Amino acid sequence: MTTWSVQDAKAKFSALLDACQAQGPQFLTRRGAEIAVVTSLEEWRRLQAGPSLKELLLRDEARTDELTPPGGRLRRRVVAPE
Repeated sequence: MTTWSVQDAKAKFSALLDACQAQGPQFLTRRGAEIAVVTSLEEWRRLQAGPSLKELLLRDEARTDELTPPGGRLRRRVVAPE
């Protein structure tokens, strides 16, 4: 992702939009601090299509199912007795 100062983004707005489509999200900075991200409409819609964080946290089913490795085998660290 490329970083643009607000001043450069204003001066080269068309180039900023082209970069969003060609390279993906672009960071905007003000006085060196990141303040925003500009992204393509396609990427925005893709992000909006999934459930929100609130919906994920309020689901009835277990939230740890996605954390279990395939096959249900967990690797455990062997600790030597003292």
